[in-house]
Amino acid sequence: MKWAVLGTGVIANEMAQALQKNGKNIYAVANRTHQKAVDFAKKYQIGKVYDEMNDVFTDPEVDVIYITTPHNTHIEFMKKAIANGKHILVEKSITLNSAELDEAVALADEKGIVIGEAMTIYHMPVYKKLREILDSGKLGKVNLITMNFGSFKEYDMKNRFFNRNLAGGAMLDIGVYALSFIRWFMDGKPDQLLSQVKPAPTGVDEQAGLLLMNEEGQMASVMLSLHSKQPKRGMISCEKGYIEIMEYPRAWEATITYTDSGETEVIREGENADALAYELADMERAISGDTEVMHLDYTKDVMDMMTDFRAVWGFKYPEEEK
Repeated sequence: MKWAVLGTGVIANEMAQALQKNGKNIYAVANRTHQKAVDFAKKYQIGKVYDEMNDVFTDPEVDVIYITTPHNTHIEFMKKAIANGKHILVEKSITLNSAELDEAVALADEKGIVIGEAMTIYHMPVYKKLREILDSGKLGKVNLITMNFGSFKEYDMKNRFFNRNLAGGAMLDIGVYALSFIRWFMDGKPDQLLSQVKPAPTGVDEQAGLLLMNEEGQMASVMLSLHSKQPKRGMISCEKGYIEIMEYPRAWEATITYTDSGETEVIREGENADALAYELADMERAISGDTEVMHLDYTKDVMDMMTDFRAVWGFKYPEEEK
């Protein structure tokens, strides 16, 4: 299966290293700045660099493209890839909003194309193992999930974190992880949403508090910030115990505390350093016919929630104002 990568940033570098861990290499690289693509190809011994970035979509040798460019560029690249029969793995957030994702999914369905979001939580072994434990019933029903995710970014309003023109803001940058975590462990999609938001001077969301509940009565809370460091912590509270996960999304262990006895159990599965390797391997399985591994339905649910939150806040990106 021949992979091409669109973009040469941090994630593209991790992708190249992850493929090598899977015993493979990137077939081709495309980038808006040609010299960056040339340098990237030299670094990872990639045999093909496109003189024109859009040639990646029409290359008959390419099977799947990993789109690693900024959020607001995704939909147009996705449509070009789908039109040319290329499967696509797309960095999170997969699109700006639900309308864009719905459009891409409809086009992909017509062409028989696999779309996947590179959401670590759906692919790392520790999360799969915890789902097995919860599905077994030994902890009872999931009642409450609490999430913290905050990073400290300097107040540079031109960088991608705070820049509206680069689809900045806490929701699409880090909120997508917290909401994906919640959706992974909840029985159904949250449909009751409350929130508070603090805007950055540029009009993107700098900090937010979210409350969510689904029809099953499961609740979740989320605290997000781009200007205040928090531990990357998730806690899943059940009837018979609770699960604590630190350093999500790329977690490798979790601690279960059983409430009756107070005993603890540490679950260790997978490696932090192999996060992208798990994603790429699952994407290849999906292209080979396994319809259960990419969880596009969860991606859609999360995108719906993010879109609804931003609509209540009245926050739009330039592409959404056209």
